[in-house]
Order: sequence, then C-alpha cells, then structure tokens
Amino acid sequence: MRFLLDPEQRAFADSLNAMLTAAETPSVVRAWSRGEHASGRALWRRVAGAGVFALAVPEAYEGLGLRPVELAVAFVELGRHAVPGPLVETVAAATLLTALDDSAPAKRLLPALASGESTATLATGRYALDADMADVRLTARAARGPMGRAAGEAGVVPAASGELASRAAESAPPAGESAAESRPTTLSADAPPAAELRLTPPPGDTLPAAEPHASLDPARRLFRTPTGGELLAVGPQVTAAVAHALTWARLATAAQALGVGLALLDSTVGYVRQRTQFGVPIGSFQAVKHQLADAKIALEFARPLVFGAALTMTESDVAAAKVTACEAAYRTARTALQLHGAIGYTAEYDLSLWLTKARALRTSWGSPGECRAAVLGVPGDVSGGGRRS
Repeated sequence: MRFLLDPEQRAFADSLNAMLTAAETPSVVRAWSRGEHASGRALWRRVAGAGVFALAVPEAYEGLGLRPVELAVAFVELGRHAVPGPLVETVAAATLLTALDDSAPAKRLLPALASGESTATLATGRYALDADMADVRLTARAARGPMGRAAGEAGVVPAASGELASRAAESAPPAGESAAESRPTTLSADAPPAAELRLTPPPGDTLPAAEPHASLDPARRLFRTPTGGELLAVGPQVTAAVAHALTWARLATAAQALGVGLALLDSTVGYVRQRTQFGVPIGSFQAVKHQLADAKIALEFARPLVFGAALTMTESDVAAAKVTACEAAYRTARTALQLHGAIGYTAEYDLSLWLTKARALRTSWGSPGECRAAVLGVPGDVSGGGRRS
C-alpha cells in the first residue's frame, strides 16, 4: 500500500529540509554532545517556529491540534538531519499533559512547549534525556505509599533509557550488539497500581552540574531521573496518560529513525559512486548493489507502516511501525558502515552522527522485543531469534 503526501504536506517537508540543510546540523550535534546548547536551542526555536511541536498540542492550548501524520512528516526530516535534543520527549510530554483528567497542567505548560519557548523531557524509568537543559522535567513513576516507599520498583511504561550501555559499548560501531542496562517493567494492564506525575524544576545555576551517563549516541545525554518536585497528578489517570504518550513517542521515534535511515542510504550511495577500486567505482560491484538494494527495500517497506500508523494511531500499528523503521535504519547503518570502510569508524566523519543515532533509536521508547510483544498483544518482551534487544 502506498501513502502519498498531499501538496501541503510535501511543501512542509521541503521547507523543513531546506531550513535544516542551511543550519549545518553536524556542528550543532557535536556542540550538543559537549553540553553546549546555544546553537541547539537556536535551532530548536526555528523548528518550533515551523510548527513542529504545535502538531502535538490541541488548539485549546495554542497548538495546531493533534496531527500525527504531519508530525511523522516533520520527524522524518528531523531524523534525516540528525537534529539533537529531546524532540520525542517534548512530544510525549505534550500528549501526556493533554490526556490528563485535570486540564490545569496542560493550560500552564503546553503553550510554551508549542511555541518552542520551553523544552521538555519525560522520564518513566531511571534516566531522563537532556535533563540538564530541559525547562519542563516530568517524571512518571509508581506512587509512594504512606511510609514514603514506592508502590513498586516498576516504571509506568517501557522507559526511553533502554539505550544505556557501558562506555565500551558506547564507542562500538552499530554492527555490534550492546548489553543495555535493565529497564523498568511495564505496569500490569489488569490491575494498574497507582502512579504519580511530578514536575521537577530545572537545575539552577547554583547546583553542581551532573555528569551524563554513557549513551550509544553522544548527542543523547542521559541523566538520573530527577526526584521530588511538584505533584501534578496521581492515580490510574497517570498510567493511562503515559500509555497514550508512549504511542505518540513511538510514532515520532519511528519517523525519526526512518529519516536517519534515508540519510544514511543517501550518503552511502554518494560515497560508493566516488570511491574507486581496481579503477572503477565500488558502486558498480554487484555485491555492493545488493546490499544497498536490501537497505532501500527495508526503508521503503517501513515508510507505509509509519504513515499508516499515523493514520490509525493504534498501539499495535505504531509498535509495528516503530520496530520496522528502527530495524530498517539499523540495517542501513550496518551497510553504511561496511561500505564506507575504515573511515566509517571515525568519530570525526559526519557519518558517525547518524550511525550512533540509528543504534540508539532502536531501543528508545521500547526495544524491538517490547514492540513485537505490543504487536502480538502479549505482555513482556518478544526478542525473536533468541537475541536480546
């Protein structure tokens, strides 16, 4: 099945592509990886000015309404240019606030998120992405009992911190599998325990800077989940709202991964046309053509799943899109790394910015096994093939 964008959607994608091409995002990504956010925040405001975050905010809160198809279009371009920052997390935070029974937090926080005045991160497990610079830091966890102890160690949904790995794995190429740190368990759908949502103020200038934890993608800076803060909501509504936000987060991640894969494929096709061996471009070799064709087919198969999921927004369709797009991007990253040869392993070469992102997105907001389980409608993790994701 083919999903064709209408002229307005194509114009939106073209305008984002032109804007991000002019922004020279590789230098922005490298600065962000060092904890220097000035250029990244400037780019963030331009992305927000194009209406990207407003696509996840209802009109009642100064957004453009919930428009998942247009959001997917935007995130493909954000992935194509490897834009850094808590992009998915801001969308997840916005949709979570929208789904709460009490509209007060949404009225208070969403207008600034839609306009780009504020950035947000949402933590459902042990780590929060870009918590050192986010203006809105939301934490959803099991509610604490009267004695101050949490109702359980489980998180509310599969966390976005599944990409965590040892520092050795961080520097490894995407061709290798890394052992991610344990993620929180999904709450039981049959008897969901009480959950709470808290807003933690951003760290002040007087607080010591925390060191980020090792991530597969240096531009994805992970910090310990903030504790304490203002209680925004409590009860089953939080569990339901975070599950709703998870669907949007997985859709945005799938679209972002698709864009990453497309960029890797374009870069590799251009490279094999220029690199010569035995006096001819290596792109003329049949084995190289076959690898690129396989990557192209995987990405083209993922594209209709992403946009089809944006139309239905069901948990299973979005999970299928997420696992398919992320696996296609990961496969393309492995092909790109191999065909670029030794230069592909160097951090100085811009290709590395997309290689590491493809690997990190693969387990962000749900591992392949967790997404397959959601497609099958079974609890837990279906890793398939006996491999841990």
